[in-house]
Amino acid sequence: MTYVTRSCRDADSHLMEHAGWLEGYADPSIRARLKPFPEGIQRGIDASVEARAARGEPYLFAKAWASPGAIDPAERSLALDALGFEKQLVFPTFSMTQFCFAKDLDVRYGGMDALNRAMAEFCAGDDRLCSVGMVSLADLDRALVCLDNALELGCDAIWISHTPAGGRSPAHVDHDPFWARLQEAGRPFVNHIGFGPNAIDVAYHETGRPKPTDFLGGGENLRSKDYPVLHHGHVAFLTAMVLDGVFERFPRLKGGVIEAGASWVPGFLRTLDHSKSRFGRHEPILAELSLDPADYIRRQVKFTPFSFEDVGWLIEQEGPELFLFSTDYPHPEGGRDPYGRFEASLAASAIGAEDRDRFYTRNFDEMMGLDSIAVG
Repeated sequence: MTYVTRSCRDADSHLMEHAGWLEGYADPSIRARLKPFPEGIQRGIDASVEARAARGEPYLFAKAWASPGAIDPAERSLALDALGFEKQLVFPTFSMTQFCFAKDLDVRYGGMDALNRAMAEFCAGDDRLCSVGMVSLADLDRALVCLDNALELGCDAIWISHTPAGGRSPAHVDHDPFWARLQEAGRPFVNHIGFGPNAIDVAYHETGRPKPTDFLGGGENLRSKDYPVLHHGHVAFLTAMVLDGVFERFPRLKGGVIEAGASWVPGFLRTLDHSKSRFGRHEPILAELSLDPADYIRRQVKFTPFSFEDVGWLIEQEGPELFLFSTDYPHPEGGRDPYGRFEASLAASAIGAEDRDRFYTRNFDEMMGLDSIAVG
């Protein structure tokens, strides 16, 4: 029997890279200029599926490099067989730190090309695996070339930083050709923790008392004070995309905010609508919006709650079209039984079969453009 007992897509999973992995996909001209793989970070390696099976360990109990399919695509397929997910979005974890914040744009975009090759290759052998490529908006011409390369490789989603790039808002009109190509390709953008600041300013940890320990596995090393502010950068990104008209100009553009939680979404949607109603008289650009701001989010963006968040309550508050099931496999943030925890929350709120289907499958298909492929 599989872990999940229904049709299900997983909107967040990861690779657990190792030293030298990314360099194998990089052009010689930038290979030696990539930052070294983070030292002292890889531990707990036990990549034998057979050894874990002999110990009777469920797939979601082993984490990080010890998890089946952490870096081996054949093992990931075996893991999906056991888990029962029909689709799984796959992000990198550590290799992006070797290039994505480089001031040298040759290194930044060369690293992204290398990573996109690696991600596409990892997912190529199994239709259930959906690869996430990365593109920086720091330089529009390079961004368009990088995007075209990623789409040609077959990347299924494009990870965009939730911060300004090149001194411009992501909603700057100069970026319209980028959003137009994504819309035309039917591929979503995704925001995710890691590509830009998420954690609280480190000064807040300087309290004169012992610092809390973190845990290894997700690459983010979150602590308790980080979680309440995790979404702030994503709020700024989405606010710009809505109020500056990107979703108005590109109504078929889809996106997702992954691994930033979702308990904040109801308040955000209300605040977004207040922004237009309160400031609309003084900001003529807001009059160009044909919808209420929150309705653009409902139409075009999805969110992944953490497994400890009350997804039943979220659906009660905002409807069934906004939220996605995810596991964060094989990172520890996903917990050992995300499906069980989500099911308990949905049951407690008496969420019906149709709305559950949206959470587990249809919202993912809408974001990824699979619903249009299926019909047409």
